[in-house]
Amino acid sequence: MVLSGGGASGFAHIGVLKALEENEIPIDYITGTSAGALVGAMYSAGYSPEQIEVFVLSETFQLMARGELKENQNFLLRVEDDHAGMVTFSFAKDSLLRFLPTNFTSSALLDFEMVNYLGTVSASRDKDFNNLFVPFRCVASDITKKESVIFDHGDLNAAVRASMTYPFYLKPTKINGTLLFDGGLYNNFPANIMYQDFNPDFIIGSNVSYNAPPPDEDDLLGQVTNMLVSYSDFELPCEEGLIIEPQANLATFEFDAIEKAIDSGYQATLKSIDSIRLYVTRKQTKEELQQKRKQFRSNISPLEVSQVNTKSEKKELSFTRRSLLRKRKYERLTLEQLERRYFRLYAAPQIDFIFPTVTALDDSTYALDIYVKKAKEFKIDVGGHISSRPVNTGYFGVTYQTVGQVMTRTHLESYFGKFYGSAKADFTLDLPLTYPISTQVYFTMNRWDYFRSFATFFEDVQPSFLIQNEMYAGVEFSLPVSNTIESSLDARVYKLDDRYYQTENFTNKDTTDQTSFNGMSYAWSVKKNSLNRKQFANSGHYFSLTARLVAGREHSISGSTAINEYDIFKNHQWFNLGLEFQTFIVNTDPYHLGLHGQVVFSGQTLFSNFTASTLAMTEFSLIPDAKSYFLPEYRSPQFAGIGMNHVFTIKHKLDLRFDGYIYQPFIQVILEDNGDQSYSEPLKGATYMASASAIYHSFIGPLRFTANYFPEQEFPLAFQFSMGYILFNDRAIR
Repeated sequence: MVLSGGGASGFAHIGVLKALEENEIPIDYITGTSAGALVGAMYSAGYSPEQIEVFVLSETFQLMARGELKENQNFLLRVEDDHAGMVTFSFAKDSLLRFLPTNFTSSALLDFEMVNYLGTVSASRDKDFNNLFVPFRCVASDITKKESVIFDHGDLNAAVRASMTYPFYLKPTKINGTLLFDGGLYNNFPANIMYQDFNPDFIIGSNVSYNAPPPDEDDLLGQVTNMLVSYSDFELPCEEGLIIEPQANLATFEFDAIEKAIDSGYQATLKSIDSIRLYVTRKQTKEELQQKRKQFRSNISPLEVSQVNTKSEKKELSFTRRSLLRKRKYERLTLEQLERRYFRLYAAPQIDFIFPTVTALDDSTYALDIYVKKAKEFKIDVGGHISSRPVNTGYFGVTYQTVGQVMTRTHLESYFGKFYGSAKADFTLDLPLTYPISTQVYFTMNRWDYFRSFATFFEDVQPSFLIQNEMYAGVEFSLPVSNTIESSLDARVYKLDDRYYQTENFTNKDTTDQTSFNGMSYAWSVKKNSLNRKQFANSGHYFSLTARLVAGREHSISGSTAINEYDIFKNHQWFNLGLEFQTFIVNTDPYHLGLHGQVVFSGQTLFSNFTASTLAMTEFSLIPDAKSYFLPEYRSPQFAGIGMNHVFTIKHKLDLRFDGYIYQPFIQVILEDNGDQSYSEPLKGATYMASASAIYHSFIGPLRFTANYFPEQEFPLAFQFSMGYILFNDRAIR
């Protein structure tokens, strides 16, 4: 069998193999390129066509094709905090100009699954491809020498990975120091290798590929393709053979239509069976194959790791080895344990790439050999939020990260705009533990100018003047409960300064009332997050529970517009419990249905006036744009709010989204006619908020047109056009 490359269409080879087996036609040798290398390698490793079909139609394979991970493989502890960055540039000290990415899709899940499916097989067979269930060859491309590389031994998973490394789609790998790419660049139908290495009596080819047509002067993509890809010979090098040509006609990366490709291969082969029978008279029944496979697979030990060896381009990174296996001589990792620790390591921003292979040991376990490529030391994030409302915000962040015996991350960032400004610095230390703990020290300054947030570019509305400044510093200890759940302990000191008018009748000569609040805060939180986007998600789950103790001293001073002069010092101490959750209970294109809610119980005591009390309260703002308004009707010490997210995915990245929430305070602080404040009767003040958006999730961030509805406002319906993320740094006491 000779199996061509061809992207998603290459999985037609599975149907070809299935039809041949059903008709008892034996297969003695296989060569393949790219997708053909993957299908051929799995068959050569003792998997039946039916098993290969189940694998490529599985959700795991679809995740691999998209460069995503399973939900339980995303390690929340090492995921960076959400920020408004849209474009990332990474560079090292010795390569400042090499900051462009070399791949658009992560191969993390692909590489891990392949070492389990293929790596263990070759390791158990002395890494000789002639010793596989079916002798096998595959080809990759050495772009330096402009020639094909033939694999007849070594790590089967590494050979196949090299053969299917489509340029710019997957990160290329090195084997024996040579950088290798997709075998289809120079030999997309390795019939010559079949003839030279195995000299079979009869060759059956399965071809779904073709040579690119000559480009014209306006065809840039065609010109580049012809420069990169050499002419492949899709003919057989002998007369004793036959080529099957399934008509799958799928796009290169149309992996969600693999079933169509498999069927095309099956049907095309059935039409050729009589022709094959003229030359191939020997038969091999399904029962005989099943027995041979069972015997072959019985000698393949399941993946159990008792030794870990790491290497990198410059020196061993002891952090990586010690994160996977602490006791080299005694501990054994099952596949489940290895998977958990492997993806915990891969999630570290200091790690750019991991490639695993295995070597069989005498005790039926394996040594895991992993090549680790460090991420570049410096990373710059640029982004923000551009809006038709005056809440435009720029974002700039710079990170310096290291990994050796420990992992460190130093991060500086700034938001800048008339509405919101912030500066943050933090330092994170991770120790090489199989049960990791992260320690972070941080300093943050925030500023909100709500006066700037209500008007559009075309109107000048002047609400009550309101500016909030806060500054805090602290330390946080975080540890995983599971890969997608983390628990944190936090302690911080803070200084808050609010300046405001309690009336709309003021001039630029008036002075504001001022409330400062200084103290300490202690918090414990547990969080789960598997949402697919940091904002405007349409699948996954989120849960956050935070218990916070706040203690501080208030100092409030009246301004020139106050009814009565005052200068008040007051101590406050309260406990706050906050819960937020979001879960998508329907997650099938084109419709996604999510439930999103928030509950807050706070024992916050009253400050010197109504505005000061309101500013210290937690806001209900599950619609992101609500965070860019000062909406006192959605602030109370105790409340619950819940809503539904209706998302219609028109195309993969285009959503129509409708969000609606009901907000119910348990108790409110109200302003009396004489200017005093008091608590309302329970369960008063219920209201709602709603939003409708058309969102295109571009590669740099969401581009959207939104209509928001806040019924208690003078102008409840507000339209805006936006690009980017409405994200802010944490508040000091919420």
